[in-house]
Amino acid sequence: MPNPVTETAAAPSAEALRHFAAKLGFETDCDDVHTAMATPDPGFVLLDVRGPNAFARGHVPGALNLPRRQMTAERMEAWPAETLFVVYCAGPHCNGADKAAAALAALGRPVKMMIGGWTGWLDEGFEAAT
Repeated sequence: MPNPVTETAAAPSAEALRHFAAKLGFETDCDDVHTAMATPDPGFVLLDVRGPNAFARGHVPGALNLPRRQMTAERMEAWPAETLFVVYCAGPHCNGADKAAAALAALGRPVKMMIGGWTGWLDEGFEAAT
């Protein structure tokens, strides 16, 4: 008997592989960021794109606060062109990270979004910096 999950057939495996592999080029998760940030060179710059007040209340250790509206070509020249940026915002209820990722991509910068954002980080039980 069909249900909301099975009424639409799953994509063929090769198509699913392309889809999910491509998704990994756009996003990462809190656990992967946490693991990378524990190393001397995580290979990316972590940007908290929330406002400065939210950042001051708590953020991912090692993150820099850079709200989307401050992401100008001139501001981003502080980093080499090949620098990978990982952005996050408040969480799944917020599209600030999507907007920031789009802004960075429009500037020609490599970017991924940390899915779950600040809420996801806290849900994982990871420490907060203030």
